[in-house]
Amino acid sequence: MIRKILFNIYISLLRKYSIFFKLRYFFVKHSISYCGRNVNIRNNAFFHRDLKIGDNSSLGINCIIYEGVTIGNNVMMAPEVFIYTRNHKFDRTDIPMKEQGVSSLKPVIIGNDVWIGSRVTILPGVNIGDGAVIGASSVVVKDVEPYTVVAGNPAKIIKRRGL
Repeated sequence: MIRKILFNIYISLLRKYSIFFKLRYFFVKHSISYCGRNVNIRNNAFFHRDLKIGDNSSLGINCIIYEGVTIGNNVMMAPEVFIYTRNHKFDRTDIPMKEQGVSSLKPVIIGNDVWIGSRVTILPGVNIGDGAVIGASSVVVKDVEPYTVVAGNPAKIIKRRGL
């Protein structure tokens, strides 16, 4: 019982004063294309060095972010968000798909003040406007207008913010 209480105290202190967050930020800042101030990269996040991320933004636990992604300021990203910028080619039927290679890079741009829910998948070439909210487990296949809430597979507009 005492061991559990001490462990909980230790974890809460670690979260509040963690040198690990500062160390992670230091290494990330020097290993990607652009890193704003006060960026929070959570555990096990995978990202390409071509990532650009703005001030006060975060990558959630177990996120996977491929090359060619630009993330604005004040973006909240929940765990297990996947952002793809390429896809496998599958046009030809005379050779196996795994031998057809991948498509050209289609950058993904995420605006400012965006909230991306847990387990969201964003496909190549998508632009997400400022102030958008993406519901958990959504698959975003086309651009998201500013200040809209989208959800589903494929993601569809649920409502507009501020109206």
